[in-house]
Amino acid sequence: MLQEFADLLVYQWLGLVPGTMLGEALNFFVYDSIKIFLMLTIIIFGVSILRSYFPAERTKKILSHKREFYGNIVAALLGIVTPFCSCSAVPVFIGFIESGVPLGITFSFLISSPMVNEVAIVMLWGLLGWKITAIYILSGVTIAIIAGYLIGKFKLEHLVEDYVYQMKVGDTEIVEQSFADRLQYARDYTKEILRKVWLYVIIAIGIGGFIHGYAPEEFLTQYAGKDNIWAVPMAVLIGVPLYSNAAGVIPIVTALIQKGMSLGTALAFMMAVTALSFPEMIILRNVLKPKLIAIFIAILTVSIVFTGYLFNIII
Repeated sequence: MLQEFADLLVYQWLGLVPGTMLGEALNFFVYDSIKIFLMLTIIIFGVSILRSYFPAERTKKILSHKREFYGNIVAALLGIVTPFCSCSAVPVFIGFIESGVPLGITFSFLISSPMVNEVAIVMLWGLLGWKITAIYILSGVTIAIIAGYLIGKFKLEHLVEDYVYQMKVGDTEIVEQSFADRLQYARDYTKEILRKVWLYVIIAIGIGGFIHGYAPEEFLTQYAGKDNIWAVPMAVLIGVPLYSNAAGVIPIVTALIQKGMSLGTALAFMMAVTALSFPEMIILRNVLKPKLIAIFIAILTVSIVFTGYLFNIII
């Protein structure tokens, strides 16, 4: 029905011709804009109700009693339903360490949370289907578990800034909510997220529409296809200095895939933008010594590049 409406608007009401660059670009923009905003509204509302059962204080208490590996798994999964932005990385990190959460488990949460969240899931599902969404979730959670586990095994606590261990944030009482309270929270949170991401979504879908209509398919197939062995590491290098959330990058990546970029290369680019961004590393420098940041970047980079190559081989 949405596609029929987009066709009606673009090809009949606006009079554009199907198959032309402008017609295809505008049709992509109209159809995907409506679809993504509908899915964002519905799924963020549902995830918000689920999240209301895992406030930050309860998440800290759950993770502080977990052993390595099992705790890495729980942390990576909790990161999906309790996302945070890069700007809140420092207080989240301090709160976890102060509560006794092991360093490796804290990193599993820090990696999973910005990379795999409800906005990423909604947009991937809406634009690329559930199979690619499932691949992305599985890849992101696996990387978060492995990277956090390795950091925990290396015993790198001495590379955290000393003041972090001296801070006493204290516990906050967990307030029990009625289901009506949770519905109210979900409604308010959904409004807040939509208010934050709508402009990113519009701009990103607009760029994606331009790529969909005008980018030469042969160019991307040649330079970002499976046959170019350097495409994956180049995509990661390009993605690191960028600062964007999933809403800002997924529509662009979708159009690039449709124009010939291989799936593994696209996934590696997305992960680098959302989990390995240079601005986030600057923020984390407030709590981590440079050597630990370098180790974190190295482990994550190798994991993302490996994932990109793996999916370029099997898909």
